[in-house]
Amino acid sequence: MDFLKTGFTHKDLLDIDDDKLPLLADEVREVIIDTVKKNGGHLGSSLGVVELTIAMLKVFDPLNDRIIFDVGHQSYPYKILTDRFDKFHTLRLKDGISGFPRRSESPYDHFNTGHSSTSISAALGYAKARDLLGEKRNVIAFIGDASLINGLAFEALNYVQETHTNVIIILNDNRHSISNRVGGFSTVLAELSAHTLYRGFKNFLRKHFPSQSSTSLLPRARNLLKAFTRPINLFDKLGIKYWGPFDGHDIPNAIRMMTLAKNYYRPVILHFNTIKGKGLPEAEKDPTKYHQVSPAGEVKGRTWSEAASEIAEELAMKDERIVCFTAAMMTGVKLEKFSRKFPERFFDVGIAESHMLTMAAGLAAGGMRPWVFIYSTFLQRATDQLMHDIALQNLPVVIMVDRAGLSGSDGDTHQGMLDISWGRAVPNLEIYAPCDEDSLRECMIYASKRNGPTLIRYPRGKIPPVKLSVESNGEGIVKIHDGEKWALLGNGTGVGIILDARDMAGNEGVDVPAVYDVRRVKPVDADAVDGILRRYKTVAVVEDNYMAGGFGEALGAIIAEGGYGTRLLRFGVPDVCVKHATQSEQRELYGLTARNILDSYKNEE
Repeated sequence: MDFLKTGFTHKDLLDIDDDKLPLLADEVREVIIDTVKKNGGHLGSSLGVVELTIAMLKVFDPLNDRIIFDVGHQSYPYKILTDRFDKFHTLRLKDGISGFPRRSESPYDHFNTGHSSTSISAALGYAKARDLLGEKRNVIAFIGDASLINGLAFEALNYVQETHTNVIIILNDNRHSISNRVGGFSTVLAELSAHTLYRGFKNFLRKHFPSQSSTSLLPRARNLLKAFTRPINLFDKLGIKYWGPFDGHDIPNAIRMMTLAKNYYRPVILHFNTIKGKGLPEAEKDPTKYHQVSPAGEVKGRTWSEAASEIAEELAMKDERIVCFTAAMMTGVKLEKFSRKFPERFFDVGIAESHMLTMAAGLAAGGMRPWVFIYSTFLQRATDQLMHDIALQNLPVVIMVDRAGLSGSDGDTHQGMLDISWGRAVPNLEIYAPCDEDSLRECMIYASKRNGPTLIRYPRGKIPPVKLSVESNGEGIVKIHDGEKWALLGNGTGVGIILDARDMAGNEGVDVPAVYDVRRVKPVDADAVDGILRRYKTVAVVEDNYMAGGFGEALGAIIAEGGYGTRLLRFGVPDVCVKHATQSEQRELYGLTARNILDSYKNEE
């Protein structure tokens, strides 16, 4: 039986009999698996919440009520079952639907997400707006167990009773973030699911009433016993009624509990246990591997993350003070091997970036050499700690910024556009942007010896298989090729682009430019810059970063303040929220191509 047809919306779901809903769940999973295998995306989380999503759309009106997903990794079933089944095949593709909730994409999406732990705060805001405007609607925060341990979620939970408003919190507990969840709060959730009296009663029922275990009476008795036997928990103390835990794949019971919460007079948290990756055996067996999958046909090869982690391991073997941090991203930044080799010197703090940087600062103040591996997009959540706790104390913390620059199909929340722009304003912080593995190694060796904070940024994807630059010998800007009339300066991925532009110029009879690798973005190599600006009539800067606050802007200030007569061409990302597409499509969209650089130079001549 095919339920998912052209034009399917949540109203069609309301017409499906409850006993047929598991068949709908099977169809939704099939669509998700087929699409993600082709386009890539977050697979495990979405497979795990299919039944919960169906139940939620049976109980709540997604147009009038406000359903707010946390992060949005788990929003694929919701997209399929609202108004986007027909377009779901375009997931994460250029001009297609986003991998995360987007208000501009659909009236069913009520809050943009992409980073964790924002849902409860946003739900409280929506709920108070409802109260103040005299509206009638339900407000639901749909949050995972890993997101619940972040400080922002705790702050929101702490404030619930102060708002004197009603919200419903649906806790999807699959016992995973990207890797296994960590921290004391995960123990609290486990204890709520494993109280000895409840477990003993459940075993009694199974032993003495095996033939009646599926009747309605006994499940109700079990739920009643849970209410009396569960330990006093954090939610009760915060003024939030706790119900659960329940089987998140039992659609009828999920509908029943959500209906009760809908009609309850105070804030409620519904705790559901789910299986991450459910419906795909390999994903159930290895939920970490299948948290996010790459698109079909993606070229395999050594990545920047792999190279950086291996170099860190080599350095740690020589220096026992080196420790490594990650915030629930061990697999993403490829620190699995480091964690096994140096278990006492590896810290996965969970989704708690701010805590991670301050703990690293404490270790550095205590005589260690912390290395923090973090995606550029998530460093945004800890800029206060970078400034206040690390830079102001001039502590030797190395920030390894993964996924810097244009990062592809994850969309606007996951682009690494701000680390240079913000970092340039931070005192004592040095910023490096290597372009190949040799320069990455050189930067990391230098950082391991520096008595101050160092930020090393590198992009998502494959590391260049060939050497692009030359040894720096301590210089911040390294000349790769000489030239006449004009010079190209690039950092990170920009170096490969300007090398292509130089080759193109030679092939087309255009003035062949000099090429410089801006390996150190901050502080600017003043002597090298002076020599370049005095020699060349035109200088072009290419960087995989926002132009606002970037190296090109720094160079422009030097040209203006120093009275140089040099004409400056800047190539980078303009003042926009970056759309999801492949990295190559994004570079084409924003003019970060050899063709655009050469055409711009010719047009200026």
